Amino acid sequence: MTVGASSIDTTAALSRAVAEPPALETRGLTIRFGGHVAVNAVSCAFRPGELTCIVGPNGAGKTTYFNLISGQLPPTAGQILLGGEDVTRLPVPHKAARGIGRAFQLTSLFPNLSVFENVRLAVQARQRIGLDLWSVWSGNRAVRAEAERCLERVAMADKRHLPVASLPHGDQRKLEVGILLALQPRIFMFDEPTAGMSVDEVPVILDLIQDIKRDRSKTVLLVEHKMDVVRSLADRIIVLHNGNLMADGDPAEVIASPIVQQAYLGIGAADDGVQGEGSHG
Repeated sequence: MTVGASSIDTTAALSRAVAEPPALETRGLTIRFGGHVAVNAVSCAFRPGELTCIVGPNGAGKTTYFNLISGQLPPTAGQILLGGEDVTRLPVPHKAARGIGRAFQLTSLFPNLSVFENVRLAVQARQRIGLDLWSVWSGNRAVRAEAERCLERVAMADKRHLPVASLPHGDQRKLEVGILLALQPRIFMFDEPTAGMSVDEVPVILDLIQDIKRDRSKTVLLVEHKMDVVRSLADRIIVLHNGNLMADGDPAEVIASPIVQQAYLGIGAADDGVQGEGSHG
C-alpha cells in the first residue's frame, strides 16, 4: 500500500502533538505545615484548550494547590513544569512573566487608583513599557485602548474613573478578572471567580471564562464550589480531599463516582452558596 503525502503529514502532526509537553504539570507536588500535609504528592498535567475544575470540600487543599502553582507558597517537595520548563522555585513575578495568571479569592488591587488605572498598569507591566510603572504612560494610545477593551469585556467600562476602594465586592472581583485578561497569560487560574457576586453579575464572568476556553492556546484551571458552574464549564474535573488527589477525569464520570459522592458531593453539593476556603483550603 502506498502512503500518501497527506497521511504522512497527519502522522507527523500527531507525533509532534504527542511529543509536546503539557502546558502545565505538577509532579508529586507536596506542602507540609508542621505535621499537617495540606497537599500530598499531587501529579497532574494540564493541556492547552482544556478547562479543568478543581473541586473538594473545605480544607481539601484546592487553594493551597493554586498557591503552590502560582508561587505564593514554596513546596516542600515536587515540581511545577510550565511548557516543560521547571519553574518550581521561581517567585510570583517570574512565573507571571512566563504566563501563569492568577485571580484570587480575595481581591488584590490598588484601592486608591481608579478602575482604569489598575487595568492600564497591568497592560503596561506585561508590555514592559519603560522602567517605572508610575511614569507618564497615559499618552500611549495602544495601552489605553487595550485597557478599555479589557474593561468592556468585564462590563466595567462605565466605572472606569471610580476609585477601586469605592467598588462593591462583586465589582472588585470583575475588575480582578479584567486585570488578568490584561496580562494575557497562557495559564488562567480562577479561584471561585463568582464568589461575592450578585445573580445578575455572575453571567458576565461565566461568559468570559467560556470565551477564554474557546482559545485553544489557553489552559484554564478553576476552583469552584458551585456544581452548576462546574457542570457548565468543565472539560475535566479533579477532586482533592485532605490534600490527596482522589479523582481525575470526565465530569459526568467523576460526579457519578461513589467515592466522590460520599466524600464531597454529599457534603457540599446541596449548598451552592458554600463559602470559599481559607488560606490553606
